[in-house]
Amino acid sequence: MAQIRIKEAAGYLGVSDDTLRRWIDNGALAAGTDDAGRMVVDGSALAHLARETALARENALSPADPATTASSARNRFVGLVTRVVSDTVMSQVELQCGPHRVVSLMSTEAVRDLGLVPGSVAVAVVKATTVIVETPKGQS
Repeated sequence: MAQIRIKEAAGYLGVSDDTLRRWIDNGALAAGTDDAGRMVVDGSALAHLARETALARENALSPADPATTASSARNRFVGLVTRVVSDTVMSQVELQCGPHRVVSLMSTEAVRDLGLVPGSVAVAVVKATTVIVETPKGQS
């Protein structure tokens, strides 16, 4: 399972490092140490907290994009996988990307190949030829 450092985990939830450490001290989130002795949290527990905590959705910042290659897709959302629902052929993958919830439908084979499980970090890349923008009725 993914182990996420405190600073990164706090960013996914939209809280400070100190707030996350207080939650750990209060037992709201379990923590351990990585091979280098740094404090980390379990990715799946963090994903559960991100799904259940409104604060995470309202205040979270989008983490830095880890891409090392150039891409024509400009809409890239780095986030935490919060849910994966799979059947034999297709899967629904939910990510919490800063304040945005992104849902993707993909093959279950792709989910397995990418190792997508709640708590893993992923990037949602959106490339579309059409974007529809709407406003409420009566607004001009």
